[in-house]
Amino acid sequence: MVRIALIPGDGIGPEVVRAAKDVMRVAAEKHGLDLTLDDWDLGADRYLRDGTTLSPEDRDRLVGDYDAALLGALGDPRVPDNVHARDILLGLRLFADLYVNYRPCKLLVPALSPLRNPDPATDIVFFRENTEGLYAGMGGSFKTGTADEIAIEESLNTYKGVERIVRAAFEHALATGRTSVTLVDKANVLAYEGGLWRRVFAEVGSEFPGIDRNAMYVDAMAMDLVRRPQRYEVVVTSNLFGDILSDLAAQITGGLGLAPSGNINPQSWALFEPVHGSAPDIAGKGIANPVAAVACVSLALGHLGMEEAAADVDDCIRASFEEGVTTPDLGGTATTREAGRWMAARLLDAATG
Repeated sequence: MVRIALIPGDGIGPEVVRAAKDVMRVAAEKHGLDLTLDDWDLGADRYLRDGTTLSPEDRDRLVGDYDAALLGALGDPRVPDNVHARDILLGLRLFADLYVNYRPCKLLVPALSPLRNPDPATDIVFFRENTEGLYAGMGGSFKTGTADEIAIEESLNTYKGVERIVRAAFEHALATGRTSVTLVDKANVLAYEGGLWRRVFAEVGSEFPGIDRNAMYVDAMAMDLVRRPQRYEVVVTSNLFGDILSDLAAQITGGLGLAPSGNINPQSWALFEPVHGSAPDIAGKGIANPVAAVACVSLALGHLGMEEAAADVDDCIRASFEEGVTTPDLGGTATTREAGRWMAARLLDAATG
């Protein structure tokens, strides 16, 4: 039996997770998967109700009793510092050592790209280091609140952390028939961390002689992603640079409403989440785009070795574009629930038709 925890979270999270849940259930039924989906009460409502962000017991059960989790979104204006979001998302990333932030950016509908002449072949996968770098939480401030305040953030990069994310990128390229991996850094200025990344990239890359290796500075990469994104297949980079560049790539391939992501430890547990935020301004209106959440279903199924089920979910997403069954942000008239149910029905029809 496969057990997946559903964490609807805040804002539009419950709406898109509901749609994803419909699709996942049908995919499991079609492929004869023994699947259990459990809803978890984690988010702003619980925090405001009893002060709980993520208890040690919740954390242990999520990672110990479930194969994976699907998170809708976190962030609520009633919690100005969003402490609950940090504790839940970053807490699970660190506790389960989810060192791979996996961000596929594939152009499914060229008309949705803001680029003038988008290449339909654009299909980039980002491997963002997910536990170190400038997001490691090392730093502090001195004379806070005064004119002499000093604030320091330290970038933590370990050989182990860099080696395993670089290796994951090359292994993915090999497994999926991709022919190049690009490292993105700022080694001309950040000499110490850049030097480590470049040495490891060369070491690991030498084990994959059939895969081309390229290195780009982050500013040049940002420009080139807009100019010729189709040039890139697999990109590996640090936590901060990956955060920024994967959002840029998501936008040029259709927008954050289409973008899924996975926080993955390839040897154990994974947490999947749409890239978009909680969008409290449209919560409850039924217009949130569920595609990114449904795409997370595909990522989750693929991660768990259910490749055929994952491919079927991808097909139902493409079909929703082709048939025009989309939410208003994509030019359609469907509600969030209608779009999700249509994709689930498309899966069921394909199974019985």
